[in-house]
Amino acid sequence: MSEETAAPRTRTVTWKDPKEGVTAAKSLRGVEYLRAIIQGEVPGAPIASLMGFEPVEVQEGRAVFTVKPAEYHYNPIGTVHGGLAATLLDSAMACAVHSTLGVGEGYTTLELHVNLVRPIAHDTGRLTCTGEIIHVGGRVATAQGRLTDDAGKLYAHGTTTCMVFRAPGAGGREK
Repeated sequence: MSEETAAPRTRTVTWKDPKEGVTAAKSLRGVEYLRAIIQGEVPGAPIASLMGFEPVEVQEGRAVFTVKPAEYHYNPIGTVHGGLAATLLDSAMACAVHSTLGVGEGYTTLELHVNLVRPIAHDTGRLTCTGEIIHVGGRVATAQGRLTDDAGKLYAHGTTTCMVFRAPGAGGREK
């Protein structure tokens, strides 16, 4: 069968209304909110459903996501698009920041730096992305992340800078 006549592949993506998660995020400490997502008590981010990754562990200052690369992650040259690694790193590092926040506090990514060090394919196997805090201040937080396979082989690493939005009256934190 030639490529022109090969049957097209399909993938159906479903997700829950993110408004419930947004509401919960405003009433819980960051680490509690992220744990509620992992435990299925509140919906996670729709992008995780779209790209097939999930948060699997969180503690204050650290967040871990996993993904099994698939053909639907491919770019036109036959490897997994670098955007998968970038999205995983952004998610893990930003959630590491989020895990340190108090009730009513938020953040946004200001800068993301990603280094792709080896190609990823659909047969690479499960990848784990770990984000860890470097520094949390009153307005700015930084974190680092690593994307590795089950044998510990590095596929990508990165850093992020996030702007922190503190609750009224909350002081900065140094870590």
